[in-house]
Amino acid sequence: MFDTPGLWEMLQQQVDAGKIRHLGISISKKHGSLYQVERASDIGAEAIQAVYNRVDRKLEGKIFDSCIRQNLGVLARVPLASGFLSGKYSEDSKFAGTDVRSSWHDQDEWQEIYREAASFKNEVPAGVPMAHWALAWCLQHPAVTCVIPGCKTVEQVESNALAADLQAVSDDHPQAAL
Repeated sequence: MFDTPGLWEMLQQQVDAGKIRHLGISISKKHGSLYQVERASDIGAEAIQAVYNRVDRKLEGKIFDSCIRQNLGVLARVPLASGFLSGKYSEDSKFAGTDVRSSWHDQDEWQEIYREAASFKNEVPAGVPMAHWALAWCLQHPAVTCVIPGCKTVEQVESNALAADLQAVSDDHPQAAL
């Protein structure tokens, strides 16, 4: 799909006509690649969207370096690792068949994600909600423009917005060295 002849030219025509404001590329684990990110500026894309969180750091390195070099925006989706970095799930959490998480991973994989997320709890400063810390952690990376946490209530939106001003990401934080 990315290399479909004429696709990006047609999209750029829509930008030029004022029908589209900006072009971006959504990078997935299955179909995303450094190739797409490296070509982003050539095709007129101004941002990428991809999974990035404290558990899933695959974008660090070549992909983020390319984004910084090209001045691409980075929209980090799933910044709470499907809720496991919110601190509200346990290793025994089960997800109903109607919950999208029930179809993405098997139980062993969820337990592995939970254990890794739980291992970060000692990094969270006292009195700071783990979700705020996880969002602030993503925002600390110089390549990340914004995070896209999944919110189901107005209260969650308001709470998540507080992470933007969180000063709990310290100088010894893994992202601070970048």
